Amino acid sequence: MTKNKAVTGLIGQSLFGLKFFFVLSTLVIIFNFTFSMNPVKAQSGSQQNIRSLIEQARNAWVIRDVDALTELFTLDGEFIVPGQRSKGRARIREQIANFAQQYTDVNITIQRIVIDGNQAAVEWHYEDTKKSTGKRNQADDAIILEVKDGQICYWREYFDIYSSAQPY
Repeated sequence: MTKNKAVTGLIGQSLFGLKFFFVLSTLVIIFNFTFSMNPVKAQSGSQQNIRSLIEQARNAWVIRDVDALTELFTLDGEFIVPGQRSKGRARIREQIANFAQQYTDVNITIQRIVIDGNQAAVEWHYEDTKKSTGKRNQADDAIILEVKDGQICYWREYFDIYSSAQPY
């Protein structure tokens, strides 16, 4: 009987040890999976989304697609250019539509995009032609933007219309 109790006790301890090892191994696997997610990869995914939004905005400006550009903004988004501020998608749409009616032959060259979290800074060279005068305009443009839930919630532009007219 003593021998049976010893064997049973040993088996019980072994089973406990196996159960403990199994639970511990499972927790280690879950921990590693949860916390070893590479934050750089996660960030680069959101960086790619922001970069894509910027390129979509550029393309919409170039073809003067009012609807495509407006849809990039949140419903309560803010769009600011020198002398004009629009809050809300409906007002942003009006401002962009007004531009599209007055200007043509838009060309934009993205020179730099810097992304930090859900914000970005963009430098681009911008050109357009005013329909009423045929005058060609150009500017070096800096944009600060913020993204929320995959859409632009804040867009502010700063123009430099003087240095872009000078040869480099």
